[in-house]
Amino acid sequence: MGPRVLVTGGSSGLGAAVVAAVAASGGRPLVLDRQPPVDGVSWTECDLADTRAAEVATRHLAEQAGGLDAVVTAAGMDVPGRLADVPGETWDRIVAVDLLATAAVIRAALPFLLTSRGRVVTVASTLGVKAVSDATAYCAAKFGVVGFTRALAAELAGQVGVTLLIPGGMRTAFFDERDPQYKPGPDAILNDPVDTAAAIMFALNQPAGCAVRELVVCAEQETSYP
Repeated sequence: MGPRVLVTGGSSGLGAAVVAAVAASGGRPLVLDRQPPVDGVSWTECDLADTRAAEVATRHLAEQAGGLDAVVTAAGMDVPGRLADVPGETWDRIVAVDLLATAAVIRAALPFLLTSRGRVVTVASTLGVKAVSDATAYCAAKFGVVGFTRALAAELAGQVGVTLLIPGGMRTAFFDERDPQYKPGPDAILNDPVDTAAAIMFALNQPAGCAVRELVVCAEQETSYP
């Protein structure tokens, strides 16, 4: 079997594109998600907002697979709105899924990644480097992912490869349940998640000793970057 790659949020959107790319390259994708991925992919059901459960599920999948060679933290969510209008439990859940679960999964995966001298790709956002109105939770979480990943890269240098991915908006179901005012318009220029997944595979396939530290991947006319 090829490299064992754990993908959070691997049942839809960017995560599903990464799962497909890993499988197409001969690797073995493993998924943490609330919904099942495509048939034939090993997965564990997990609500990533429960970070302790995310750690247990990560260890379970890794032990079943006999180890891990990489982790891609593609899971993410957002509920846009003004701070005063977003319920506290919703605000907290966004930060938990987007930031705290990223750290929890990687923490649980570290013993396996250190053994394999594996790789980590965290998924931030262009809104992790540029703040906008009505996105306090999402920006807080994604700015946090940027800081977390840069610190992690320094901490694990020479032991585990760490890449920060900063993607722009993609054509996925991420926007489907939003209020109309927060959905991309009909003329919005969004990236194909398949192309973003290809960039992740580029980072994962670097030779030992070479690390792609950061990648910004977006449509050429992305409005949220720079």
